[in-house]
Amino acid sequence: MKLEGKKILVTGADGFIGSHLTEMLVDKGYDIKAFCYYNSFNSWGWLDTLPKEKLDKIEIFTGDVRDPNGVRTAIKGCDVVFHLAALIAIPYSYHSPDSYVDTNVKGTLNVLQACRDLNVEKLMVTSTSEVYGTAQYIPIDEKHPKQGQSPYSASKIGADFMAESFYRSFDLPLTIVRPFNTFGPRQSARAVIPTIITQLLAGKTEIKLGALHPTRDLLYVKDTAAGFIAIAESEKTIGEEINIATNSEVSIGDLAQTIIDIINPSAKIVSESERMRPDKSEVFRLYGSNEKILNLTSWEPQYEFSQGLEETIDWFKVKENIAGYKTDIYNV
Repeated sequence: MKLEGKKILVTGADGFIGSHLTEMLVDKGYDIKAFCYYNSFNSWGWLDTLPKEKLDKIEIFTGDVRDPNGVRTAIKGCDVVFHLAALIAIPYSYHSPDSYVDTNVKGTLNVLQACRDLNVEKLMVTSTSEVYGTAQYIPIDEKHPKQGQSPYSASKIGADFMAESFYRSFDLPLTIVRPFNTFGPRQSARAVIPTIITQLLAGKTEIKLGALHPTRDLLYVKDTAAGFIAIAESEKTIGEEINIATNSEVSIGDLAQTIIDIINPSAKIVSESERMRPDKSEVFRLYGSNEKILNLTSWEPQYEFSQGLEETIDWFKVKENIAGYKTDIYNV
């Protein structure tokens, strides 16, 4: 599918991955509508940090994916939808699971219903590697069993299966896009790499983390955004679940030490119990296969981990960027 000449909606455009995807689509010259979470501050999240010449090219729609009427209004007139809006923090899902069902499951249902009724040409539904739980084999391909090891992952499994049902029941042209552990500029401190970087740049010598032995497949955000676009452009991806992954893994402990060595080699790692997931909820190993996306699309990762990490650290070093991060508080 050629995206030129198409009206494209991005839900969750104000968030981490969504803002990078929106910016990349604008840079390609596409016609973009950004669905941002309504708030009385008139904040458009990370889109507010884009240069004015880019922001002026984006049609902004504010609303809430939990509201079917707003979702339908946003999607009306659009040809392609990237659905990224979601609640994603795992610790927060332990004490507020209802909100995850409302946003991730019901919100996705609202998008599916509207896309079906309005004859959208293609829908990308965002999943997560967390739906796999701890790897039962590696690399994790799309046939790996799903396991709800947190209310967050359970809600995303529910959303994925709801999307699959709309493809099978109504021939809704969609793809389930499953990024692994994306990192980069603009990511919140609930994620491990910003947690480490912001503590170090704030001058902390004891870097507070949770479990150090789990492994993650770390994907730079610009490669993630490019993966979404490649999946949308491919004629072979409708009805598929597709990982965006690097086919590699690194432990949290080794990752932390790498960043410490770059910023302040004298700093030490401290594991805090409050940052630990419950034992049966911890995902101990994520190592994704990217064979399917390489076969079905034109996507190839463009960033080595070291390059992505360098760009991320440089972004956080900018005073205006790090100012909003509270390094003394555990961000759930």
